Amino acid sequence: MSDPQRDEPGSEAFERCRLDDELIGLDRDDPEVQAFVEHLERTHRQRSGYTVEGYLSGVADFAESATRSGGGRRLSAVVVVALLLLGAVFAVWEALVVVFSTFVGAGM
Repeated sequence: MSDPQRDEPGSEAFERCRLDDELIGLDRDDPEVQAFVEHLERTHRQRSGYTVEGYLSGVADFAESATRSGGGRRLSAVVVVALLLLGAVFAVWEALVVVFSTFVGAGM
C-alpha cells in the first residue's frame, strides 16, 4: 500500500521522491548535480501568481536568473529592467505634473 502523504503533489515527501527518481545513478556531491537539483526545484516550484507574495517571488526569480546569466541574456534583462524603471519614472512624473497643475490652477 502507498503512503497517502507521499502521493499528494506539493507535499515534501512527494517532492523528495520525485527528486530521488530524477537523480537515480547521479553523485549528489557533484556540483553539476547540485545545480541540476536547484534547477528542478525552481521549475517545479508552485506558488500563487495572484497574490503579492507570488508576484514578488516571480520578480525574485527573474532577478536571480538575470544574475546567473551572461552575455546577451543579461543585457536583455538589464534593458527590460531599465525600460520598466523608465516607465515608472514617467508615470510618477506625469502624476506629479497633474497634481501640481491642479493646485496651481485652483489658486489662480
